Amino acid sequence: MTLPPLAILAGGLATRLRPITETIPKSLVKVAGEPFLAHQLRLAKRQGFCKIILLTGHLGEQIEAFAGNGARFGLEIAYSHDGSEPRGTGGAVRAAQRYLDEVTFVTYGDSYLDIAVEPIWSRFCASGSAALMTVLHNQDQWDPSNVIFDGTMVRQHDKTANGQPGVEWIDYGLSVFRTEAITSCDYPDPFDLSLLTKKLAHEGQLAGHEVSTRFYEIGKPEGLEETAAYLSAK
Repeated sequence: MTLPPLAILAGGLATRLRPITETIPKSLVKVAGEPFLAHQLRLAKRQGFCKIILLTGHLGEQIEAFAGNGARFGLEIAYSHDGSEPRGTGGAVRAAQRYLDEVTFVTYGDSYLDIAVEPIWSRFCASGSAALMTVLHNQDQWDPSNVIFDGTMVRQHDKTANGQPGVEWIDYGLSVFRTEAITSCDYPDPFDLSLLTKKLAHEGQLAGHEVSTRFYEIGKPEGLEETAAYLSAK
């Protein structure tokens, strides 16, 4: 099974990790002895990805210098840089359209999602939807829940809906999009990808795939510590 490209959002300012991220981008923060991006790229290779698009911004030249063309990770890597102004997660993916295939996986540069990807791809192909979101029945355990999921479709994705009836799942951090759904949206930059997923959920065009493995992330100090412990144990 050949997977579409994986776009990794790696352009944020990472203010919660300062002062570490004043001089290096979040993707290159040392975790379990080496830059986090190295762990993430090796995981992507194991999951079956071949082509990676790194969407960079803050100190992005350091990311490119570290990962290069991807050959040492057994991957093909392309780069799309925000430019002089941040584009937001949605704007960054839209700006990378020349590197995207008809369908593209999207994840975050601070997430380590140790799951099988082929079942997600199969679910997306069978859904006929514009996009698919992986979801975890989180019940506020690791981060505030933001999704209503009916077992098949994501019926609501709203970062402000925590605590409302039925909001028990969370966006796990790996999604699949028909690229046209991103490139055709008319939100001005910068815009958050969650605006698009909220809209697609409302339109009945956001399929869901439930996972049971917890996510790890390095976006905040406590997450960085937990992820380091997990990767060190592996």
